Amino acid sequence: MWKLARRLDRQLAGHTVARSDFRTPALATRDVSGREVLGHDTHGKHLLTRLSGSAGSPPATLHSHLRMDGSWSTLAPGKRLPGKLQPHVRLVLSLDDGRTVHGIRLHDLALVPTDREADLVGHLGPDPLRDDWDADEAVRRLLAHPDVPLVTALLEQRSLAGLGNLWANELAFLTGVSPWTAIGEVDVAHLVERAATMLRHSATVPGAYQVTTGSPVRGDDHWVTGRQRQGCRRCGGPVSVQAEVPGDAANRRTWWCRACQPGPGPEQRVRRGAGAARPRRPSRSSTGRR
Repeated sequence: MWKLARRLDRQLAGHTVARSDFRTPALATRDVSGREVLGHDTHGKHLLTRLSGSAGSPPATLHSHLRMDGSWSTLAPGKRLPGKLQPHVRLVLSLDDGRTVHGIRLHDLALVPTDREADLVGHLGPDPLRDDWDADEAVRRLLAHPDVPLVTALLEQRSLAGLGNLWANELAFLTGVSPWTAIGEVDVAHLVERAATMLRHSATVPGAYQVTTGSPVRGDDHWVTGRQRQGCRRCGGPVSVQAEVPGDAANRRTWWCRACQPGPGPEQRVRRGAGAARPRRPSRSSTGRR
């Protein structure tokens, strides 16, 4: 999302919206024409498009979330979006230079005064890609629930914003423990420092996007994620994969190497809304390396 914001800055910042068309019921009557695009900011996986004030109205922020299928497309004058995508367009902005911007399959679309952005993203935890990054606060939030499995804790955006499933899996591997090791059983300060370093490197270094091994070669760029056929990149042993729990963002598909990552298995999952008991805190002898 951070990389998308930088791309949109290059394409849109400084231009004025000549016409807007919101194709979602909650915003169908809203109009941001006449406003200048000031820039883009992110908090975790949330995109904030900031617009100038207009006709006595205060500056506004357009909020969106891509989830797994959303995208933004900027087209040159005279170009049209493919017909198969038209039913999925949620926003069209016509710019002062004749280009058009399409928001495709955007989720959680909202328009608020800029001074009320916290209403939409104030619940999120610290984000390593923001200037207000607070590592100590991230550690504090993660340790507030020490029995939660590591991968579940890292996917909780209210504790640490910005990590997706790839990072949760790879961080568990690099920590040397099972993905379902209780977060309180690892060195959380070191885990947070490593997560922040990896996320910043991925976002800002050319060719490093989502590379966790240091090698950008396809098939060699991850330690365990997606490697159930190739095997563990470190030991060569088999990589296990546990299917996601449908509709449960806390329990995504998980990859791990049983040899390199000793500890509890997926029976320790926390199932939201299922009335399951809190996971048993594994003993130190079962979690292996820290």
